[in-house]
Amino acid sequence: MKLDPHSPPSPRVRVLFPTPLDKPFDYLPPAGDPPAPGAFVVAPFAGRSRIGVVWPDAPAGDRETPIEKLKSIDAVLASPPLGPDIIDFIAWVADYTMSPLGSALRLVIRSGDVASPPSSLRAYRAAAIGAGADVRLTEGRRRALIAAQGAPKSITAIAADAGVGAGVVRGLLKSGLLESADLDPDAPFDAPRASAAGAPLSDEQSRAAAKLVSHVRGGEGVMLLDGVTGAGKTEVYLEAVAETVRADPEAQVLIMMPEIALTLPFLKRIQARFGAEPAAWHSELGAAERRRAWRRAADGNARIVVGARSALFLPYKNLKLIVVDEEHETGYKQEDGVVYQGRDLAVARGARARFPVILASATPSLETVVNVDQGRYGIARLRARFGGATTPDIRLVDLRRRPPERETWLAPDAVDAISATIGAGEQALLFLNRRGYAPVTICRKCGERIKSPCADAWLVEHRFENRLVCHLTGYSMPKPDACPSCKAVGSLAPCGPGVERIAEESLRRWPAARQAILSSDTAPTPSAMRDTLDRMAAGEIDLLIATQVVAKGHHFPNLTLVVVVDADMGLAGGDLRAGEKTYQLISQVAGRAGRAAKPGAAILQTHQPEAPVLAALAAGDRDAFLAAEAAGREAHGFPPYGRLAAIILRSKDETALRASAAAHRDALFPADGVEVMGPAPAPIYRLRGEMRMRFLVKARRNVHVQRFLAEWLGRAKPPNAVRRNIDIDPYSFL
Repeated sequence: MKLDPHSPPSPRVRVLFPTPLDKPFDYLPPAGDPPAPGAFVVAPFAGRSRIGVVWPDAPAGDRETPIEKLKSIDAVLASPPLGPDIIDFIAWVADYTMSPLGSALRLVIRSGDVASPPSSLRAYRAAAIGAGADVRLTEGRRRALIAAQGAPKSITAIAADAGVGAGVVRGLLKSGLLESADLDPDAPFDAPRASAAGAPLSDEQSRAAAKLVSHVRGGEGVMLLDGVTGAGKTEVYLEAVAETVRADPEAQVLIMMPEIALTLPFLKRIQARFGAEPAAWHSELGAAERRRAWRRAADGNARIVVGARSALFLPYKNLKLIVVDEEHETGYKQEDGVVYQGRDLAVARGARARFPVILASATPSLETVVNVDQGRYGIARLRARFGGATTPDIRLVDLRRRPPERETWLAPDAVDAISATIGAGEQALLFLNRRGYAPVTICRKCGERIKSPCADAWLVEHRFENRLVCHLTGYSMPKPDACPSCKAVGSLAPCGPGVERIAEESLRRWPAARQAILSSDTAPTPSAMRDTLDRMAAGEIDLLIATQVVAKGHHFPNLTLVVVVDADMGLAGGDLRAGEKTYQLISQVAGRAGRAAKPGAAILQTHQPEAPVLAALAAGDRDAFLAAEAAGREAHGFPPYGRLAAIILRSKDETALRASAAAHRDALFPADGVEVMGPAPAPIYRLRGEMRMRFLVKARRNVHVQRFLAEWLGRAKPPNAVRRNIDIDPYSFL
């Protein structure tokens, strides 16, 4: 393409693609007006046409490519453009997480089909009065004609609504009694009825709801809804949701939830509350469902969205409130690709766009509690369970003094309590956060422990399938008859319990009880998990053996006893949040008991009852535990009183990996308020065939850690054989 040197320069359009690149690229606009920032376009990139987004202009000094070398945009898509708020948020996320700008954009458009308007569907509706007046109407045709009134429908839908065959509907069409119309396959969502009354609230709930409504009316900031398990936090924050959609007929609300098991039943609850289906967003949606939710969020039609952490990156037209339910959950941390903490990014999105955020939890994170204590967040409290129910009594059983019988895992105190509970016609829950039958398989003859071939991790025995499984990588193999090392036949023995082994013991002890196991292995799909949870809620299960999937948000009216088989297992390792996570998980699990008329109890089996977290659980003194936890973190400069970042180098070439780690060490320089530890092999050194080395950066709270990292890492570029990941505010130390 040649240009007249005397003609005015053609306008440039900068296009950002959802690829791991850090800048947009210049293009010539198509004929007509240049597309505005945020518009979705199709342009040639890397040898093929790709969907990208028109990005705001950069300073003139960045325009280095000569105009005659620029390619033209192929087309501008009809999708609603990204608004200034989400463009600003994408740029901030890339800067904060130190990720390529294009990778941050990919969080918004993971696949191009969501931004491409789908082809319309052919639909039909009743024709104008008078059409086909001479047509004789049978009873079936009359019902079909009634079903065709109103919004256009497919032939199949009309036939189903009328209870007739599709041929009857086609006959109406041939007779002129139906007319065709185009139907958008991504049906709009009905508007929520904000005026619909919610569930009756207690006096304490009403006071908390009033505080949240006032917070929403205030326009911005963060409010913590801190309520014990069973206090009815959901109905309280739904009052704030109702106020938001009532005050602004175009406002959108996002309710974030940590996992699908909570999301699916919650959708029905929202529909019952507001008389309209909310938009769902989670990993189990099909392509058409994802496209519908994405497009309706973009055009503003989806007024209430319920979703996992990735729902934060939907291109909302007018987002005015975010609620982060179970805000303490580590499930909000994204560990792959762009590494981020969903709760923290929700707070940042609200702050940048100046709208309110509500965090809700029975066991709030220490970061959130400190922000409340220091006046950065507001707080509304629910100290009592709804309806007069009481919190469960928690008792520690010292396994050193009252151990289980040989080759069993339940102490006598737990066995007696379960027998009494089942005998009274009530339900019990056995909790062990360990999948499978046994975490380790060991050879009795040579002592060999069976490891994963692609990770430094023991293979877990799954007896129901007679397989050994790596829970880190998904590797699976049949359990061998002989030891792979010494070849001894029949020498392999399970070591330690998983939920399957606990279920084996419980079936032997209580053969007449109706029992079930609930884990991601026994219920691999949301519908299977929901089926077990529904049977438990309906009283069809006497004894449930479960992992942490049972811990959150589930209501079992007849559950009165929870037994935590191994209360110590979360305390091992080098995780600085180990005590906090243990308190949160056990408190949530114990909180499933006694949520209705009958009082509940929890038994925690432990070898270290003197551990501060377990003593705090038994005493019901959460605030004292958090105060002690905060003091320890502050003394060592750990979050929330300091900042952490992890640098992970990984490669299949161990020589290149260690050389790169040494080069990174040599590139370090003194920086005030910054301490760098490492390089050191990761606790799980080999994972998915790659070796991993780690650095841990600890900095004072007022240090701009990203600026330090950019300067340091800019001096040590890894070779092609080595990959480098940055984790700001790490939650995993493996």
